[in-house]
Amino acid sequence: MPQNAVRTDSPARGTAHPTWWRAPLVATLAGLPFLVLEFHWFRSQDGLGSLGGIFYWSSGLLALAWVLPRRRSLRTPRMLISGAGLGCVMLPVLFALALGMAMSSG
Repeated sequence: MPQNAVRTDSPARGTAHPTWWRAPLVATLAGLPFLVLEFHWFRSQDGLGSLGGIFYWSSGLLALAWVLPRRRSLRTPRMLISGAGLGCVMLPVLFALALGMAMSSG
C-alpha cells in the first residue's frame, strides 16, 4: 500500500454519529420562539430579574447541545442536554400559565 493512500476503514469514521443534529434541532426549533418571547418579556420589565438565570441556563444548554462532539457515544448526553435546555426554556412560560390559571380560578 502506498504511503499517501487514504484509508477508508479508519476507526474515526465508524464512531461518527450521522444524525447527531436531530436532538438539538428539535429542541432549538421548539424552544427558540419561546426564548425570544421570554427575552422581550424580561427586557420590557427592566431587566431579567430573578428569572434571568433560567434564561442564561436555557441558552447555554441549547448551545452546548450543538457544540458537543459528534460521536455516537455522546448521543444520550446530547439528548438529555437538549431536553434540559427545552425544559428551562419552557419553565417561565409554564409558570406564567399556571399562575394565570390559579389567579382566574379564585
